[in-house]
Amino acid sequence: MKKSIYSILRGKFLVSDDSFKNWRIIIFISVLAIIMIASSHSADRKVHEIARLTNEVKALRSSFVDGRSKLMRLKMESTIIRKVADKNIQISEIPPTKIRVKSQKD
Repeated sequence: MKKSIYSILRGKFLVSDDSFKNWRIIIFISVLAIIMIASSHSADRKVHEIARLTNEVKALRSSFVDGRSKLMRLKMESTIIRKVADKNIQISEIPPTKIRVKSQKD
């Protein structure tokens, strides 16, 4: 037992006559480890990108709601009356009437 551990630590299994099998396994495991590390980094990058996009969507949604509320305030009749009062434009006392055009069918 002690001798086998000592031979592993010295690396005899890598230089012995039948070491080609050992090298193939070591290279295979190394390639798998590199693929696993690359996959993990890719997943982490995607998680960070998703978090960034989520924050951006929240900010854009907040901006949209704020803009919509400003627009609603600007469209209110009282706001329009206040804005056009400077130009001496007042509300008509007579309500508008609909003009109906009857088409003549041949």
